[in-house]
Amino acid sequence: MNHAAAHLSPASRAGDIAAAVRALGDAERAAGQRRFFKTGPGEYGEGDVFAGVRVPVLRSVSKRLRGLDPPTVRTLLEHEIHEVRLLALLVLTLNADRAGDDERAAWVQLYRESARAGRVNNWDLVDVSADPILGVWLVAAGDHRELLDWAAADDLWQRRIGIVGTFAFIKAGLPQALLDVAPLVIADRRDLIQKAFGWMLREQGQRVDRALLLDYLDSHAGDMGRTALSYAAEHLTAAERAHYRSL
Repeated sequence: MNHAAAHLSPASRAGDIAAAVRALGDAERAAGQRRFFKTGPGEYGEGDVFAGVRVPVLRSVSKRLRGLDPPTVRTLLEHEIHEVRLLALLVLTLNADRAGDDERAAWVQLYRESARAGRVNNWDLVDVSADPILGVWLVAAGDHRELLDWAAADDLWQRRIGIVGTFAFIKAGLPQALLDVAPLVIADRRDLIQKAFGWMLREQGQRVDRALLLDYLDSHAGDMGRTALSYAAEHLTAAERAHYRSL
């Protein structure tokens, strides 16, 4: 960790935090990230800016920033650099995890507003936040209906939030959230929706009930895209995978 990052604290200003992230970056890694996260013209991450910082490094920095105030987190979520936004989401997660109900509600609302403003705008940003921020909040509330609104959105990232947010319910042994989201996303052939949907189906089969997965595939495999089906059936037997592909 560089000198600037080592001196970060919950009292740090957004500009200093962003500068520290830049200093932690690597130009060669950033070039690879731009290709990996599809930032070219017409691609899903078009125009995104990367500094080239590894996620474990950002997680380490986030622990130094636990307790950062909401206005600073919001400012970081509006930053052009991808890793600065990722760091903000990691800090938001840490802050919400230890907050009381009212404070946690405020953090979740900040997350909603940032996501709807297009700041949670790549699959890694969604996947690191939708479950532990929004999903966990909704599990505690005992109501997954908000995820249906997200999953029904046309926007790629909002829809993925609706899917990945069900992971919190799956971890809690509650299958209905994903089963209710499924009809809203099954026909979406965008790759990042397919992958998220198949991933959640697979997790439901592993963590809740394998029979639930098999029942779902028995009824819906013929309607699923190849990618979603492949992800969902990844841990089934070769014979089972072949059977569902044949549908």
